[in-house]
Amino acid sequence: MANVNINGVVVDVPEGTTILNAAKRMGVEIPHYCYHPKLSIAGNCRMCLVEVEKYPKLQTACSTVVSDGMVVRTDTEKVRKAVTGVLELMLIHHPIDCPICDQAGECGLQNYYMKYGLHKSRFALEDKVHKRKVQDIGGQIVLDAERCILCSRCVRFLEEVTGTQELHFFDRGDHSEISIFPGRPLSNHYTGNLADICPVGALTSKDFRFKCRVWFLSAVSSICTGCANGCNVEAHFKGDILYRFKPRVNDAVNQAWMCDFGRLEYKKANEARILVPSVREGGVQKLAAWGSLLPQVAFRLKETAEDAGPGAVAVIASPQSSNEELYLVRRIAKELLGTPNLAFTHRVEGDGFEDDFLIKGDKNPNTMGARLLGIPDGTAFDVLIEKIAAGKIRALLVFGNGIGAFSEAETALLLSKVPFVAQVGTNEGPVSKVAAAVLPTASFVERGGTFTNHAGRVQRFKAGFLPRGKAKNTIEILVGLANRMGAGWTFAGDGSVFRAIAKDEASFAGMTYESIGSSGEEAKG
Repeated sequence: MANVNINGVVVDVPEGTTILNAAKRMGVEIPHYCYHPKLSIAGNCRMCLVEVEKYPKLQTACSTVVSDGMVVRTDTEKVRKAVTGVLELMLIHHPIDCPICDQAGECGLQNYYMKYGLHKSRFALEDKVHKRKVQDIGGQIVLDAERCILCSRCVRFLEEVTGTQELHFFDRGDHSEISIFPGRPLSNHYTGNLADICPVGALTSKDFRFKCRVWFLSAVSSICTGCANGCNVEAHFKGDILYRFKPRVNDAVNQAWMCDFGRLEYKKANEARILVPSVREGGVQKLAAWGSLLPQVAFRLKETAEDAGPGAVAVIASPQSSNEELYLVRRIAKELLGTPNLAFTHRVEGDGFEDDFLIKGDKNPNTMGARLLGIPDGTAFDVLIEKIAAGKIRALLVFGNGIGAFSEAETALLLSKVPFVAQVGTNEGPVSKVAAAVLPTASFVERGGTFTNHAGRVQRFKAGFLPRGKAKNTIEILVGLANRMGAGWTFAGDGSVFRAIAKDEASFAGMTYESIGSSGEEAKG
């Protein structure tokens, strides 16, 4: 450990800690642009200058490692004057774009100017150097070279994380700028991270541009539902509309990054949503009330199991469901309906692309959770489909918006063999178009719970806002169905269900719902 004095306060920090990180541990802010905790140290922005006793010149806090007995000052007149000068240099040619810039509200230049700058520019607006604006450079990114402060974060990310090196510095002096090489646009699956790490508005997201001012957005901790990796994200929303995902730091899962595919998963919470319960009568879909629909569905399932036998009833679960939901689904199938026909379906999109970084070929967030909870897939799913196709299933309860890789026409043909189909889902799809009863459920940002990622790590996601329309929390739907079958369940939310899982399931033994946060817990299965 090294003993360091920062602004008169002494603290012990591990050997090798930089001044910047030592100060952060103490709650002392040192302004910086080029430094990023997941990238190499460049030290080129010069914003983190500090005064170190016995050093003749100011030192960059991001690259200077503390030593035992070091005395550091971050708030002297010399430091303030240097930081103000650096800010002035950066702002000399920076455009006055704040009213139209997507970075407004979370811009390092704005924030630091109000804290450390407040100087009058010595350059008139018409004297500023002008560079290329609104350039589509590929991927999810738009480049505005005029706003760039040459911090090199983007260049280092493409060198050190993706290894694709599409961006570089060109020209010299006040004409220096970042750009792509001619004819070589961004061509990796992680381009959205460039907008996250850009401290100003030089690199912005095509998808989020001009959608919403960031100060109107609220955030909730969530998990990306795009694949089995389970990247930790923040879901940003306004009212009951989700606007974007941004990665949340978790070194064990996604470090500080997420893929471009996952970034667009938020749209499923907004588009083609099923917002009202309905029933199909005479080929026509009609609105229904929850008070009559839940008893009707429960009655048809239970009656079929009793009259035609448990083998005439089937339940298709979804690995898009949480651990808590899957646990209740299994109990309904096994305990209340007594059916052996329980399996879960894989969500199939594209060609199942995966890489050796974050993207997994399994495009479901909770396949591992379904398996650990004893719900089969693979052969069991294939056998169940064969039974449906052969007309052996008289009542079917489907979770999710589709059935495996079946197209809309194939799904319609398959389900036409079943006299009664009930769906619990979030979005319109092949199943909702033919189901006899549709029970709309809350999206991933409208409910809470846990997913188990491909590595067996149990991670929690939280509700940001109440379910849209007349959709209900899936647990509320499941408890409602079960109790109308005589279960007498008293579950009051995802936390109470998880406590039952931790008690009943060996893979989750010893876990507590409250302790599962951004770092997650390892399942023992």
